[in-house]
Amino acid sequence: MDEIVDLVVKKTGISEAQAKTAVETVVNFLKDKLPEPLAGQIDGFLDGNGSAGSVDDIVKGLGGFLGK
Repeated sequence: MDEIVDLVVKKTGISEAQAKTAVETVVNFLKDKLPEPLAGQIDGFLDGNGSAGSVDDIVKGLGGFLGK
């Protein structure tokens, strides 16, 4: 998640604390809205513990969630 926070800081110019709050807000929103199998993978993916298979699973699940 630190990588995303750093990217938000660079792209927006906001403070690191503000960027962290923004990223956490979006992550929590996604976890609330996604089906449990996908929501449960978000933290591992953001912490760098996700595998390529997990990314593929998330993308496939999002497609199903969005009706594709």
